[in-house]
Amino acid sequence: MTRFTIRHETRYDYGQPVSFGPQRLLVRPRDSHAIRLLSANLTVSPPGEMRWSLDALGNSVCVFTPQGGAQQLSIISDLVLERFPAPIDLLPRDPRSATPVDYSLVDRTVLAPFMTPATADADGLMPWLRAQIGPPGEAAMDFLLRLTWVIHTGFAYGVRYQEGVQSPAETLRLGSGSCRDYAWLMVEAVRHLGYAARFVTGYLYSADAAAVRGAGATHAWVQVFLPDLGWLEFDPTNGVAESPDLIPVAVARTPAEASPISGALVGDPGTSQLTVSVDVQRVAFTAA
Repeated sequence: MTRFTIRHETRYDYGQPVSFGPQRLLVRPRDSHAIRLLSANLTVSPPGEMRWSLDALGNSVCVFTPQGGAQQLSIISDLVLERFPAPIDLLPRDPRSATPVDYSLVDRTVLAPFMTPATADADGLMPWLRAQIGPPGEAAMDFLLRLTWVIHTGFAYGVRYQEGVQSPAETLRLGSGSCRDYAWLMVEAVRHLGYAARFVTGYLYSADAAAVRGAGATHAWVQVFLPDLGWLEFDPTNGVAESPDLIPVAVARTPAEASPISGALVGDPGTSQLTVSVDVQRVAFTAA
């Protein structure tokens, strides 16, 4: 078990005062067997009403409506949490966990939305994907680990400050992308092969942010469901799986549904600037 402190600060600076509509915030992790949330605090400016709820996927959502006009919107999330490592034994004992994966009828009913591709660019994706398919009956875990590594090594990584996510076909055409582009490519790729996959946003810890792709900012990766093992995490940006340094905050069917902060403003902002900083620290402590 590892304890972390996380500070996620988002600031919008505008050229002139504007008013704000509701802002949807996905910055609070869910408690689970992998995450124990010890404290969570939001500091906002300008002040406003906050309403908390759980969405259809169980994500913790804050709807924040700033009051009055301002030239700056600041949202600071401070977290203290404990992260528990994944089980060492990740070998599925269920014979259905082979390629192609075979879900039970009960699981398939629940997983159906995550098995259906959300993009209509199969012509751009499928030729590349066919080249990644291994021999019939290959263990699903082996295939997913291999695909994670292929994406990690086969594309040029770069931080993108533009909003939105590249389509899988665009990432393949450019041969480059950010963490969210890598994650979306893998999500849609495995869906075309019958796997259930989700897009994940959260944070990534690294003692040396320069040595790990995606550290020091919000991060995105993939969850794939396997019989006998459930939802497993794969990070194609760094070529790893089930890393204890991945700290999930929200899961979604598409990247647009997993944006950490989204909302509307009223008025002409003029020249605007977005500043985001994320600081994740491992905390030494003595267990009671």
